[in-house]
Formats: sequence, structure tokens, C-alpha cells
Amino acid sequence: MSRSLLRPFAIAWQFLTAIPVSRSCHDPEPGELASSMGWYPLVGLILGVILVAGDFLLIQVFSDKAVNGLLIVLLVVLTRGLHQDGLADALDGLAGGRTPSDRLAIMRDGRIGAIGATGLVLALGLKYAGLVDLPDEGRSSMLLCLPAVGRWAMVVSAISAPYARSEGGLAQPFLSSLSARHVLGASLLLGLALLWALGPIGSLCCLVVLGIAAYAMTLFARRLFGGITGDTLGAVNEIAEVLFLLAAPLFLGLP
Repeated sequence: MSRSLLRPFAIAWQFLTAIPVSRSCHDPEPGELASSMGWYPLVGLILGVILVAGDFLLIQVFSDKAVNGLLIVLLVVLTRGLHQDGLADALDGLAGGRTPSDRLAIMRDGRIGAIGATGLVLALGLKYAGLVDLPDEGRSSMLLCLPAVGRWAMVVSAISAPYARSEGGLAQPFLSSLSARHVLGASLLLGLALLWALGPIGSLCCLVVLGIAAYAMTLFARRLFGGITGDTLGAVNEIAEVLFLLAAPLFLGLP
């Protein structure tokens, strides 16, 4: 991988995970941040490799149910709970505000409310249920693709609406230079992984279903928040992962 490609990937890795790579990735330009989003699915696939390895090692020691819970913990630790925090904040904003500005102000509050906590527990519970129901045949391929699907959904969401906060925020520099080229690159990366895991029909259905879901969530955020934020992108990631796991048996059953 050339240096011009390695830097955006390293920026994506450093932003999406708790594992530092290089001090040279500090203070990236908006164009570099946008380019890094094209590599989000690759970061997800590497996280997926870690999940597959963890699944193999943990099952030697723990029961199936315990392993599924530990895999969720592992993914949260690897990503420092970034997307879970976004989901909880977005739900609190939806529950507590009557106008877009009210909802955005609530999302700024670092404290988690009852609705956010409830939604987070439900999302983690559904994710656990999806892992439990994964068929043995295809389990590893689903674990591999799981983090990539959520991160791809964030890219689809990011291109579909403006940034909500007029004063700017964490996600704003990523979106300012994001283009269809970055979305296409991310889609090709995920599409190749899904093609290997699910075959041509399964991979196409998965991309269509999750792409529609990501776009629908973005329209919802645009109506209620006035656009998207880092928190709504985190919520998109979590919901896409839950949908992928719950629909995995269906996708695996397609030719």
C-alpha cells in the first residue's frame, strides 16, 4: 500500500479504534478525513479478523453463550465504545427535545439518560441474540463482515445529508470533503468481502437492504435533527450491525 493510501487508512484506523498507530496521523486535513472514510470497511474487516480469532480462542475455554457475550465486549473495547455512546446520545436527544436545536443540545450532554440507556441495552441484547442464532456454517464469515457492515453504513449515511450543527463538531470535517468516490471505494471493499461470504445474490441483497436502512435512518435524522452528527453516525453503525446479525440466517440461505 503506497504512502498516499496508507495515511488515510491510518487516520481511519486511529479514529475508529482504540489502538494507536502513528503520531503522524494527528491533525489531518478535511480532505484526508474524507478519504479515510473510504477505508472504513477495511478497518471493519480487520476488526472482524480479530473477532474470528477471538471466537476460535474463547470457545476453547468458555461456553457458547459466554463466548458470544465476550465477543461483544471485545468489539466495544477495541472501538472504545464510540458507536454505543453515539446511539445512547441520539436516543436521549430524540426522547428529550421538541425541536432540532433542543435535541442537539441534549446530545451534547455527556450524561446518559434513561431512554439512551434502555436503547443501548436493547441494542446489545439484540446483538447478543443475533450472535447466538448464527449458524455454525457461515459463522466466521459473518463475524468477519459484521464490523465492516456497520462502518460502511456510516459512510452511506454521511453522504446523504448535511451536518446538523451550524457551529461544527467532531464529524463535520469528515463530511465537508466527502464525495461519491469515497462512498464507491467503501462499497467496493465491503462488496468484495460480502461476495466471498454470501455469494453474489446474498451479497447484493445485503448491500441493498442495509443501504436502504442506512438511508432511511439518515432521512429520519435529517427531519428530527436537521442533519447528521457524529452521534447519529454511531447510531447508524450500531443499528446496521444489529440488522445484519438478525438477518444473517436469511442472507446465508440465499444462493
